[in-house]
Order: sequence, then C-alpha cells, then structure tokens
Amino acid sequence: MNTIHFQNGRTVRACAIALTGAALLAGCSFAPRYEKPSMAAPPAFKEMTPAQVKETDGWKTAEPQDAALRGNWWELFQQPELNALEEHVTITNNQSLAAAFQNFVLAREVMKETRSGYFPTVSASPSATASRSNLRFPTANSGGSSGSSGSSSVGRTLESYSLPLDASWEIDLWGNIRNAVKANSLEAQATLADLENMRLSLQGELAIDYFQLRELDSQKLLLDATVGAYRDSYNLTVVRHKTGIASDQDVAQAETQLNTTLAEDTDLGIQRAQLEHAIATLLGKPASEFSLATNALTARPVPIPFGVPSRLLERRPDIAAAERRAAEANAQIGVARAAYFPTLTLSGDVGLNGERIGNLSSGPALAWSLGANAAETIFDAGRRKAITKQAWATYRIRVADYRQTVLTAFQGVEDNLAALRILSQELKQQSDAVASSQRYLNLARDRYRLGIDSYLNVITAQTTLLGNQRTELNLQVEQINQTVQLIEALGGGWNGSLEISATAKR
Repeated sequence: MNTIHFQNGRTVRACAIALTGAALLAGCSFAPRYEKPSMAAPPAFKEMTPAQVKETDGWKTAEPQDAALRGNWWELFQQPELNALEEHVTITNNQSLAAAFQNFVLAREVMKETRSGYFPTVSASPSATASRSNLRFPTANSGGSSGSSGSSSVGRTLESYSLPLDASWEIDLWGNIRNAVKANSLEAQATLADLENMRLSLQGELAIDYFQLRELDSQKLLLDATVGAYRDSYNLTVVRHKTGIASDQDVAQAETQLNTTLAEDTDLGIQRAQLEHAIATLLGKPASEFSLATNALTARPVPIPFGVPSRLLERRPDIAAAERRAAEANAQIGVARAAYFPTLTLSGDVGLNGERIGNLSSGPALAWSLGANAAETIFDAGRRKAITKQAWATYRIRVADYRQTVLTAFQGVEDNLAALRILSQELKQQSDAVASSQRYLNLARDRYRLGIDSYLNVITAQTTLLGNQRTELNLQVEQINQTVQLIEALGGGWNGSLEISATAKR
C-alpha cells in the first residue's frame, strides 16, 4: 500500500474533489432488496366457526382493531389479587426479564458501535522529550610543556515538544458499514421483540400458576368438607355397629375411606407450596418471604375476541422477532458481498512541533499532511466466496425459522380454540355427572339407613361424587388456563411496535 502526500493547494483541491466523489459513491449497497417472507394465512380459524361459537362460553370473532386484547389482558378475569401480582412482573423484579432487557441494551450498543464507522477516527498523541549530551573540545597545556595537551567538555540539553492530531476515515464505498449498521439495528429490534415475548410468557405463567393455586385451594376446601362428611359417616357406622346393625367390615371400610381422604387432603399442601414458591420467584422474591392466603377459585373464562388469522402475524412478538432476524440476515449478505471490492481509507495529520512550548504558537511550527490508501485482496483461496454463501444460507435459515414460527403460532391458536370449545361441552357434561352422583349418594345413604344395602354402596357413591367434583374443578381451571394460553397465542398485550427508544426509557 502506498501513501500519497499532498503538499500544495492544487493537490489539496484534488483531494477535496476525490472526497466528494467518494461520498457520492458511498450510496452503493450489495444487499439484496429485502421483502418480508411470504406466508399465506388462512381466511379463518378452523376450530372456531360461527356455528361452533354458539357452543362455547361467549367466544366471538374480533371487531376491527382488536382493541380488547391490548394492555393489561389479565384484568379481563376481574381478579384484584392477580392484577396486583402481575404489576410486579417487571424488569426490576424478574431476573429473566432483566436479562432479556440487557440483551436488548447490548444489541442496541453494538448498533451504536457499528454506526461509529460512518465517521473519521481522530486521535492525539502529544509528547515532550528532553535529552542531554556532552561535547569534548581539545585544549592546550597551560604549563607550556611541549607535546602535552588536554580537553574540556560542554553540556547541552535539547528539548522537543509535539502536539499532533491524526485522523483516518474508511469510506463506505460499497455499503459494508451501512449494511452492518442496518443488520445490528434489526437485531436490536429483534431483541426488543424477544423482551416483549419474555414479558408475555412470564405474565401468562404467573396467571396460570395463580389459577392453579386457587384451584388447589378449592380442592382443599372440598376435601375438608368431604373429610367432615366421611367422619360423620364413620361415627354413625360405629354407633350402628355398637347397636348390632352394622358389621365390623362396615366400620373398617368407613375408617379406611376417612384416612385415605385425609391423606389426599394433606398431599395437596405439597403442590400448593410449590406453586406459591414459583409465584414468588416470578415476582423476584425469596420463597421464604412470600405467601398467599387460601381462597377458593372464583375466576371464570372470559370471552376473548380472537380475530382473523392474518392479525396474528402483527400481534405476536416472537413472529416479529423472527421476521426482523430474516431482514438482518439479508443485510449481512451485503456486508459479505462488499468484501469483494477494495477499501479506500483517507488519512491526515496536523500538528505543532518546536524546541520550546512557546514556539508552538508560531507559524513555522505547524505541519500537516493528507494521504489516501486503497487495499484490495488479490487471493484468499475462496474465503470471501465461502463467507457469502454462509450469509445466504443464514438468510434462508432465518426465512424458514420465520415461516415455522408463523405455522406454530397458527397451531397454538387452533389448539387452544379447540380445547376451549371442547372444554365448554365437557364441563356441561361433567356438571351433569356431579348432579347425578349427588343423587346416587342420597339414594345409597337412604337405602343403607333402611338396611336394604351394605355400607359398601355408600362408600362407592361417596367416592364417585368426590371424584366427579374434583374433575369438575380440574376442568374449570383447565378452561381458564386455556383462556390464558389463547391470549398468549394471540399476542397478549403486544402492540406491534418495534421502537427501540421507547423501550430504552422503561
């Protein structure tokens, strides 16, 4: 590489013209024109036709704008305690969310670092040196003796001061810097969408854990009441045994049923404690410092407008992140292609030099130079070609990832719509099963008191009723959980914005 130094006004003007030409050429870019990957959306969801909506708990097609799902979606369940808990799922409290936010900050700063390549690099390296040397001079013998001579030395201190400024600037002739900035900006947008996706997932996880905990509380209340009923039945059987009406077998059966149900009642404490600990972790609190009072499940599924499938592509943050990464990979192709062309770097320096600090302000102390150098790789054994093919392969991977994310999103919505539709029917059937079980128990008790049937029939009826009641509770919380998961699948409170500065201020 050769450096050209300009030493007169004519060459300076030529340099200015070259700079102007280089700036005009800087408009080149070798990135392919990006178009959002095509992905056909079905006209409607298969699992929720207008006829099927009538069989559910009020589900309907969304109106334009789909506004009901935006913002604090958990407030739709009208659970003040859940609302208060959700407000604590923040970057400050939840460490998974904090890590996702820092990933966004990292990507944003990488973009700023790359963007600095648009501008020259200027550096200063002032220096000051001092050196001393001794010079010897021959002298004649003062005594006058012939052939005799001597020498003397004189010391001299030399000082040097320098105040240079150096500048270099790589001209972005082929768009490699511009495409790198674009790629890093798109990655920052993708990590912002990742942050929102993490936020949505954590909010959904908290809601599901909360409703499951409340379902366990309802199970606990049900088993407590059942244990009381079983104890009454056991005491009645003991009395009947003492009067000779019931047998020892009846007493043993009643006692076994009572103790088994007590064990089931106690076992619920393990699951509840674990859910309470999980909620504490989501809120960023030690499990030992958090607790929730026991309350029965009161929430019910709410009708959520689910919209048409095409709206899903705008609502889900994971789809937005996948699309941004496809665009990022497209920009990286331009970076790889630009490596085939030479780089042009302009350099210059200006400085002051003098033997004294005071001399630095004088005209002769000023020195400057301008230069330019070009570099081109002649032979690299196919390295650039391989890198370009890697960039194309990465782009195709990102496009496939985007399309798979969309397909998975459609599947998730269809899964949850089908589950909610079927659960609506199943809950009605299960409610009928609970009612018939209660009637069966009433008849079994009456027949046992009349001495028509043995106590085994009562135990069978009681076990059947308890099982159906617990199944009904499980179905109720499953319906609520599927509602939460559908809201997640539809994008929750995601507003579709990829503004980096807005999130950076949170």
